[in-house]
Amino acid sequence: QVQLVESGGGLVQAGGSLRLSCTASGIIFSIRTMRWYCQAPGKQRELVATITSGGSTNYGDSVKGRFTISRDNAKNTVYLQMNNLKPEDTAVYYCYMPLGVNEYWGQGTQVTVSS
Repeated sequence: QVQLVESGGGLVQAGGSLRLSCTASGIIFSIRTMRWYCQAPGKQRELVATITSGGSTNYGDSVKGRFTISRDNAKNTVYLQMNNLKPEDTAVYYCYMPLGVNEYWGQGTQVTVSS
């Protein structure tokens, strides 16, 4: 019923930029905290960024100063602006939204940063 649909991944050279989008559809009654995670092959899924219902943000140490999470509440969309990308950023990126006792994940979008 609730779905998170991601877009914006792709292949980019080191130092380049991408903007990921995650749009929520379905029954959502309020502004929600949303997060971005990444997962590289063989690695644990890691928290990249959070934006709360109040609009405050937090970032993992490896992306501070390079990534920006933002939201457009009118569009039910959260973005991850990724600047100065590094090969180490290569991973599948997932958006995540807790909703009451439930949780929802995007389908994942591949980000590949070439050396």
